[in-house]
Amino acid sequence: MTDNSKKKTEWAPDGHHEAFAGFVSAGAENVVNVARHKRKKRDLSADEAVAGILAGDRTLLARAITLIESKAPKHQIVAREILRRCLPESGGAARIGITGVPGAGKSTFIEAFGKMLCDQGKQVAVLAVDPSSGITGGSVLGDKTRMEELSREPRAFIRPSPSSGALGGVAARTREAMLLCEAAGFDVIIVETVGVGQSETAVRNMVDFFLLLQIAGAGDELQGIKKGVIEMADAIAVNKADGDNVTKAKSARGEYTRILQYLTPFTPDWKPVALTCSALEKDGVADIWELIQRFRSELESDGRLAKQRQAQNLHWFRGLLSEAVLAQFRGKAEVKAALPTIEAQVTAGELPVVEAVERLLGE
Repeated sequence: MTDNSKKKTEWAPDGHHEAFAGFVSAGAENVVNVARHKRKKRDLSADEAVAGILAGDRTLLARAITLIESKAPKHQIVAREILRRCLPESGGAARIGITGVPGAGKSTFIEAFGKMLCDQGKQVAVLAVDPSSGITGGSVLGDKTRMEELSREPRAFIRPSPSSGALGGVAARTREAMLLCEAAGFDVIIVETVGVGQSETAVRNMVDFFLLLQIAGAGDELQGIKKGVIEMADAIAVNKADGDNVTKAKSARGEYTRILQYLTPFTPDWKPVALTCSALEKDGVADIWELIQRFRSELESDGRLAKQRQAQNLHWFRGLLSEAVLAQFRGKAEVKAALPTIEAQVTAGELPVVEAVERLLGE
């Protein structure tokens, strides 16, 4: 026996080799079991996801949303089945969209608003859409770290998602995530948009009530965000109405009240209002919830809410259809081959744009 072989066996007293072999075998089996567990966690089935969602399992809900957000074909197949089976169980929540200029205190407001609803016994889901990093494509902000108290609420569910360049700062699959949250039994769904001052049409077309958060004392309030966003709002809340800022907030509310009188309401037969609130001091937050409840009550009483959601579904369908047709067109081999040359000619001014489009469509 060589010295090396002695070193390999000296550590094990006689009679313990078999025990150690069993230990190694058991350890290897544990490793395999862990690997199997991880593999099982990755391969979420539609049956498991739907059962978990309908039972209110937050973990399976989060994993199902991850499937929906995935671009992998195998995940999309399962996601479609999950959505199809959960759709009949959705639609019962109050859908609220919240947007505003950067620094308006959206996350602080949502945390105060969400905690108040949880204290009332409501189940609250927050679909917070973060700006996407131009480098990594991931979320720049972490809403769970910005809403620490709300994230600890057992009745709350927070799902941050990167916007990934989607129109209006809304994640591409936010609407589907909202449907799954409703199927999971949530009473209130809050969609927080990026609030970059660009088109917020996407979120307006998936929620019942659209709230615009503003702040006073940050320059010309009426030029701080595009008029189009103000026109889409069902209410404007001037946040941070506390301390030395109360007078300025009230003044800003008056300005918004006046301007709203000259705009055509986005929601027919509803008069948008301007309010003040302080998310930090929890002042005025309850008034906003009362306003939302009155809004929904009015729209439900004469069937307007149902018609609004039907119109939103049609808008959603047409949007997805346009995206799918464009993707299918761009995926054609002949289009892929011709596109670089045609784009170069258009860029150089050698080919009229209309002719370029017609040439591609003829491929």
